[in-house]
Formats: sequence, C-alpha cells, structure tokens
Amino acid sequence: MKIAAQLQSLKEELPAHVTLVAVSKTKPLEDLEAAYAAGQRVFGENKVQELVGKWEALPKDIAWHMIGHLQRNKVKYIAPFVALIHGVDSLRLLQEINKQGEKNQRQIPCLLQMHIAEESSKFGLSTEELEDIIALQQTAPLPFVDIKGLMGMATFTQDQSQIQREFRQLKAAFDHTQKQLPEMTVLSMGMSGDYPLAIEEGSTMIRVGSKIFGERNR
Repeated sequence: MKIAAQLQSLKEELPAHVTLVAVSKTKPLEDLEAAYAAGQRVFGENKVQELVGKWEALPKDIAWHMIGHLQRNKVKYIAPFVALIHGVDSLRLLQEINKQGEKNQRQIPCLLQMHIAEESSKFGLSTEELEDIIALQQTAPLPFVDIKGLMGMATFTQDQSQIQREFRQLKAAFDHTQKQLPEMTVLSMGMSGDYPLAIEEGSTMIRVGSKIFGERNR
C-alpha cells in the first residue's frame, strides 16, 4: 500500500509531459509488482543481469529502461527487449547497440549521456564527442539505433545553484542538438533529490527510486 500511495502522490505533482521512470534496482519483485498494480509501467535498472531477470519474471507490457553504465559486451543480453538505453557515453557503445539491433531486427531507442557534473566519476560525452555522433547520424546513420534525446546527472551536492547551472547546460545542449535531429524529444535529467529543479529547467523524463520504494537495498 505504501508504494502505491507514494507513486500516486508523485504522479499527481508531475506535469503531463514528464515521464516517470521508477528506479527499481536492488528492489524485490514484490515491490515492482506493487508499483505495477498501481499503474506504473516504466521501470529502470542499472545492472544487466538484474534487468534480464526481472524482464523474464514480470508482465511483458513493462517498458524496461537500462539506466546504468552499460558495457559493450553486455548489450546483447538486453537488445531483444530494452525500451530505452539511457547512458550511451561513447560512439563505440552506440555502434555495438546498432550491431545488436541489426541481429534482433529492431531499432533500439537510446539517449546520449552528457557529462555535466563536476564529479569526474560521472560518465558522459563531451560537447565535441556529442557533435561527432550527431554528424555521423546525419551523414552515415546507424540504422538500428534510434536516438531519442539526451540525459545527464548533476553533481551530488546541496548547492542548488550549481545543480541548476548543470541542468541548464544540458538543456542548452539538447536545444542545439534538436535543431540537427528534430525527432529527438527526450531530455532525461532529475532524480529523487533534484527532479523538481530538473523539471523547471526542461526535463521530460525523471528517474525516481527512493521516493517510491524507500531507500535502496545495498
């Protein structure tokens, strides 16, 4: 009941254009089933093995998002079913996703991950790397990749002005890139601690775990 109530409360405060990804990593199947029963259909996992196991066990109308750092040799395991890969942080990874998309005869939706945080531990593309990928998609596109938009994670800090600055940087990159790839519609930024600010700055997709399921299981 608590999960359903948390989910309902969260959805009531979100604008209609914002997609909620319920971050279910480390959570047991019964927690996901409770969220599913409350109407949630988009779930995010950060480990391939856990994602595959939950996909096998749960209803097939769930849209599974891979939100963690993805290694190229793991793409093949999720290529048949993944609804969106959030963290594409290199051309080589994008090329591997295209290869696996061809094997499965499906276009795999992706977000390009930008490095906007001051933390060096965060993954992501530089502005130059992003422009190289966009140029490639315009001149010699990867046919089994569907670039839906951009994503990024702000620095883990209490400094709201810094978080706002980083979100604005990502929104500016999105606006610039959308002029070259007009079909892009998704700007994924914002998590449990900063999603209201992310939405103010233009986010269309947020990734929320603890506000739905409680603190993460270690």
